[in-house]
Amino acid sequence: MDDDDFNEVLKAVRTFIREEVVPAEEQIEAEDKVPDSLRDQAKEMGLFGFAIPEEYGGLGLNMMQEVQLNMELGWATPSFRSMFGTNNGIAGQVLVKAGTDEQKKEWLPKLAAGLTASFALTEPEAGSDPSSLKTKATREGDEYVINGSKCFITNAAMAQVLMVFARVGDIPGGKGIAVFLVETDREGVTIAPHDKKMGQRGAWTSDINFDNVRIPADHLIGGDESVGFPTAMRSLQQGRLTLAAFMTGVSKRLVHETAAYAAQRQQGGNVIADYQLVQGLIADSQTDLYASESIVLNGARDWDADRDRRMAPSVAKYFASEAVGRIADRAVQIHGGYGYMHGYVVERLYRDVRLFRIYEGTSQIQQVVIAKQALAPYRQK
Repeated sequence: MDDDDFNEVLKAVRTFIREEVVPAEEQIEAEDKVPDSLRDQAKEMGLFGFAIPEEYGGLGLNMMQEVQLNMELGWATPSFRSMFGTNNGIAGQVLVKAGTDEQKKEWLPKLAAGLTASFALTEPEAGSDPSSLKTKATREGDEYVINGSKCFITNAAMAQVLMVFARVGDIPGGKGIAVFLVETDREGVTIAPHDKKMGQRGAWTSDINFDNVRIPADHLIGGDESVGFPTAMRSLQQGRLTLAAFMTGVSKRLVHETAAYAAQRQQGGNVIADYQLVQGLIADSQTDLYASESIVLNGARDWDADRDRRMAPSVAKYFASEAVGRIADRAVQIHGGYGYMHGYVVERLYRDVRLFRIYEGTSQIQQVVIAKQALAPYRQK
C-alpha cells in the first residue's frame, strides 16, 4: 500500500481503537465476548484482511506496515485483535503461501470480507512439537476422510472454515503432514464450547473433534500432501513477527498506564513518581519497550528485504513476550494494592499477557530456533 494511504489507515485505526474499543474493554471482560458492533466496524475497516493481497480483496500491507498497524492494535484488549488475527496470520497465510490459484480465488476474498478462519494444528500431545500430531487423513477416491482432535484452537467457535493439519500415509514426522480446508458445518466436525482461560476474555479457544469428516480432494491445500508442515512453519514465522509487534503495542499501553498513575498517585505527601525506586521501575519498563520496538522494526525491515525470515521473527517474539510480562509485573507493583484489584487495566493486562510466552511457539521453542540459526554457520565449518 502507498505510504500516504497507509498513514490514513493507521490514523483511522488509532482513532477507532482509542475511542471505540478501549471504552468497551470492561464490557468485553465481563461478557467474555467482543460486541458485534465492533466486529462489524472491524470488517468495514478492512481489518479482517489487512495482510491478504489486494488482488484478493485485502489491504496488501507489507511487513513494515503490518507491524506498525499491530502496534496500534496493541493499545486495546488483546481479544479485539484476536478476532481477526487468524485471518491475517497463521490461518489466512496458509492459503496465501500454499493455496492453489483456485483456492485463493475462492476463499481469500471471503476471509478479507470477514469470514473467520482458524488454524487447527495443536493437539493434546502435539503442541511445541507439531510434527508428532496424530490426526489422520485417509484418501478414499475423490475424497479425504479426517479423524482426530485438536485443542486450544483460536476462533474455532466462531469460524466458518478451518485449516486442518493431518497425517497422510505412514511417513513419520513433519514430512507426512498435509493441510486441508474444512468447513465447520461439515458432518462429523464438532467444536466444543470455548475454554475458560486465565485472561484474554473475549478471545475464544476451543477443542475440535473430527469423526469421519469427508471433504473433497480439491480441499487439499496446494493439491500437494507434502506442503502441510513447511507451510505451518512459514505461517508461524510471519505470525511471530506481527505478534511481537502487537505485544509491543500492549507494552506501550502498560507504560502509559503506569507513568500516568505514578504521576498522580500520592503517598507521604508526594506523588510516587518523585521516589527514585519507582522511577527505576518505570525506567526499566521504558527500556524494555524501546528495545522491543527496535527489534520488531528491524525485523520487519529484514523481512521485507528478504534478508532474514527465520531468526528475526523468533528473536522478536521471544524478547517482546518476555518484556511485556516484565512490564506488566512492574505496572502491578507500582499500582500497589490497586494493581491487584479487578477494574484496573493493569490487573487485566497482567493476566492477558501471560499467554504471549506460550502460544505460537513458547519462549523455550524460540530459544531453540534462535540458537540453531546462530550456530548454523559454525556447525557447517
